[in-house]
Amino acid sequence: MKKYIFKTNIQCSNCLSKVSPKLNEQTGIHTWQVDLQDPNRTLTVETETLAPEDIRKAVLKAGFIATEN
Repeated sequence: MKKYIFKTNIQCSNCLSKVSPKLNEQTGIHTWQVDLQDPNRTLTVETETLAPEDIRKAVLKAGFIATEN
């Protein structure tokens, strides 16, 4: 299992509700979470098959930016 960590511009639970469907529909994501308490709004994703670019694209579809740490 690969674990990727991204810095995002997801600021609040409303933002999280917009990105959740895009990440949930992405085939290959085992688990994901956004730490809204972290100043970098860290997104952590566990996957066996996806590359970081796939995850960035899913977040971008929801209107947010994710940059790999």
